[in-house]
Amino acid sequence: MVEWVFLRSGARPVPEPAATPLVWSAAFGGALLLVASTNAVIGPDRPLFALAGLSLLASLLGWRARFMAAPGTAVLCWLFLNAFGIPPAGTLSWSVQRDTFWLACLLAAAVAGTALARLGHARAAYRRLSTMNSTGTADSGGDPRP
Repeated sequence: MVEWVFLRSGARPVPEPAATPLVWSAAFGGALLLVASTNAVIGPDRPLFALAGLSLLASLLGWRARFMAAPGTAVLCWLFLNAFGIPPAGTLSWSVQRDTFWLACLLAAAVAGTALARLGHARAAYRRLSTMNSTGTADSGGDPRP
């Protein structure tokens, strides 16, 4: 006998990524708080500490994001780093080597966080599905009775 079930019923093996606007909102708020706290504790004349913190933030945000959110996350973090992480505060500037390096670091962190999350989720899903099939607890399409 054929049983019709909805595809969305039951647990998904891979979690659904967060919406891109939600990730960008978190990047906006997190970068603002991180750069402000770094400037208050360390000072605005040391942007490498802010860059390291923003790279960590971008990779953590990439954990629950789609790959499409990575460039926007990197640009939002760079905007706060450029505007408030270096003196004079509140002005945007463009130094080709420095800002290209900063954007590349932030983009690489966001993409690496997303890629590592996807690999980890796929590996966990493979383990769950292969364990369920080997123990016989999953419905394999046959008759489970002996």
